[in-house]
Amino acid sequence: MQLAIIQKLKENIQKVIIGNSTTIDLLLTAILAGGHVLLEDVPGTGKTVLAKSIAKSINGEFGRIQFTPDLLPSDVTGLNYFDAKTSEFVFAKGPAFCSILLADEINRATPKTQSSLLECMAERQITVDGVTHPLPAPFFVIATQNPLETLGTFPLPEAQMDRFLMQLSMEDLSRKQELSMIARFLTDEPLEQLSPVCSAEDLVHLQSECCHVYIHPELSEYLVSIVQASRHHNKISRGVSPRGTLSFLRAVQGYAMVQGREYVVPEDIKALAMPVLGHRMTMTTSAEGRKAADIAISEILNSLELPTENWAGK
Repeated sequence: MQLAIIQKLKENIQKVIIGNSTTIDLLLTAILAGGHVLLEDVPGTGKTVLAKSIAKSINGEFGRIQFTPDLLPSDVTGLNYFDAKTSEFVFAKGPAFCSILLADEINRATPKTQSSLLECMAERQITVDGVTHPLPAPFFVIATQNPLETLGTFPLPEAQMDRFLMQLSMEDLSRKQELSMIARFLTDEPLEQLSPVCSAEDLVHLQSECCHVYIHPELSEYLVSIVQASRHHNKISRGVSPRGTLSFLRAVQGYAMVQGREYVVPEDIKALAMPVLGHRMTMTTSAEGRKAADIAISEILNSLELPTENWAGK
């Protein structure tokens, strides 16, 4: 039943999104693991359409915030206003009160406004004037930023980056895939015709099952060895935090579910290492940015012996 829902979600999203099968798998992994995703790519690659496709597939409320330098924290979270009719202060919910939130070009907002998402992403709640308001479940943030245009942007602080389970990019389309995209969108708008294939409650249940995916003790040791190595690598000045370790664990459990398994295999850990760990590390030389982080992770993975065992055994 659980695996059938995941497969239906993948197939439904692919009715709109051409290619990007790996990105879709990783996005579903992040949702199952209860995490959030930073999509770093140039405009026009389908980031918004992908977010809307996910929201429509789970019958969840979709919210979008266009981050700009003049955006205020209250424009994200909401605010209390005085209602003259009742002579009372009333809370007006902001766009963050939704199931799927697209934080478009998040790095264009000031650090003060960026930080308004910290509580949302970590604790699934919003506190305004001392009153805490819970967010709907599930709650999933897809934030985007353009890696090429840096004028008028504010780099995301480390605390904000650490809240994202993964940093991803959209995949390049092959010639055949691009021709298929033209044929699909020539006379129709697939997104408008997309119907839900599961409820928000189904997804919350899948999230609760994610932590029960079996991981062999040897694989737990392998996962921790990768994290520990990131703290002693000569190209990394600050390695992965303990929060990153737990995020890595949940991510590989979610990825195993997306792949149709109830147990983790070493390939899950290797596949998730770069998207989960790369943005959590500070490199000794920041000129190459993410590329340097990926190279360092590759070196770590190549230096560690891959465990061999019957991974399904409990």
